[in-house]
Amino acid sequence: MCKNECPSCRVIGVEPAAADDATRSFRDGVLRTVRNPVTIADGARTPYLGRYAFALVCAHADEMMTVREDEIETTMGLMMERLRVVVEPTGALAMAGAIALARSGRAGLRGARVGVVISGGNVDLSGA
Repeated sequence: MCKNECPSCRVIGVEPAAADDATRSFRDGVLRTVRNPVTIADGARTPYLGRYAFALVCAHADEMMTVREDEIETTMGLMMERLRVVVEPTGALAMAGAIALARSGRAGLRGARVGVVISGGNVDLSGA
């Protein structure tokens, strides 16, 4: 479902705190960059959104937030243990954000329907 089909649906983007260019760009309304971010979420290690992606985020996201590295790692482990789903760090960002929001006791989340996009199973389980 997209925002056009359900305007009351809130869309929250999530990225690693160490690679927060999208969150800063969204809040400032100006395309921001980050230089060589150190994060386990390698798919989010880009220096900036790019003008087209930035325009899409501005048009369709209601909010952006960040999660810490330990939250990403914990979420990956939780998803493997509880859901039996192997997901790469970047793909676990949305779930890490949802868990962080739930733990914060944020108003309006309790009892709400929450959809989380989970993607990517490219994980090296050997620890190398």
